[in-house]
Amino acid sequence: MILIVAEHSNGKLARVTREMVNCARGLGREASIAILVLGKGVAAVANEAAQLAEQVLVADSDHLAVHDAELWAAAVAQIAKEGDAHTVLVSAGRGGRAWSPRVAVKLEAPLLEDVTSLRYEDSGYVATRFTYLARVTETVRAEAAVVVASVKPGAFDPAPFDSAALSSAGEQFDVDLDLPQRRVEVTGRSAEKLSRVSLAEAEIVVSGGRGVGTAEGFTALVEGLADRLGAAVGATRAVVDAGWRPYAEQVGQTGKTVQPKLYIAVGISGAVQHLSGMSKSRTIVAINKDGEAPIFKIADYGIVGDVQQVVPALIERLKQ
Repeated sequence: MILIVAEHSNGKLARVTREMVNCARGLGREASIAILVLGKGVAAVANEAAQLAEQVLVADSDHLAVHDAELWAAAVAQIAKEGDAHTVLVSAGRGGRAWSPRVAVKLEAPLLEDVTSLRYEDSGYVATRFTYLARVTETVRAEAAVVVASVKPGAFDPAPFDSAALSSAGEQFDVDLDLPQRRVEVTGRSAEKLSRVSLAEAEIVVSGGRGVGTAEGFTALVEGLADRLGAAVGATRAVVDAGWRPYAEQVGQTGKTVQPKLYIAVGISGAVQHLSGMSKSRTIVAINKDGEAPIFKIADYGIVGDVQQVVPALIERLKQ
């Protein structure tokens, strides 16, 4: 069995869960796919998951209402053992990175971290991942009865929902867990309110770099263009480090990996760290005054010009 641990929020599956399903389908090892849904009040999430896999395992418990690395690791390890899973896939997001090493220890399994590809061949697992600040693509191999892999969000295409075949949707099973005592309590939480589409889920992303000049320039140019296109806003690390934008919008090796249908890079030179987070976008449009900027090497369309002139002209045309 291939066990996928669902990532979800606000009653919906995260895109990375569908990406892990595609990863599992292309693994090259015949096995049933099961999705494990952990949390409290997750019926809607389980129904979505049933459109992606033959089997959905649901652990709906008050103990899982708040994310806890120890509890998540115990739950995943228990279900993996009971289901004789040979492959455990988790998201390489903040949560998955916290508890996936614990799962690997409990299963006495190797951990393949932050993988961008994964396949089974010659009785072993072969994965690729970025290293040395994404300057190097590393290939690693693991040979073991059980392997745990954390999948980098955005590295795979998302599997489509089979909404037309709900009558043959995967079976759902409630599971009982033997969880340890919680040792960490969450005493408060604040969430940033976003008025536009999520960066990870967006089909169009407009990102800005230092080439926009100032924080005010970023707002006028990047946000202005994004608003006209109904797009998400992204930023380079330099922009985030300068305090112009929040970390949640950072795209790149140390930020989010995105794979939208359209990615518009405004004033971005194209450092390799940024390219690693968006190079798989279906169509890339680059706007930069430096015609030799590295971003043009991967762009499908390039506009060599001053962003202070080009972007307002685009916004004006879109208004018309």
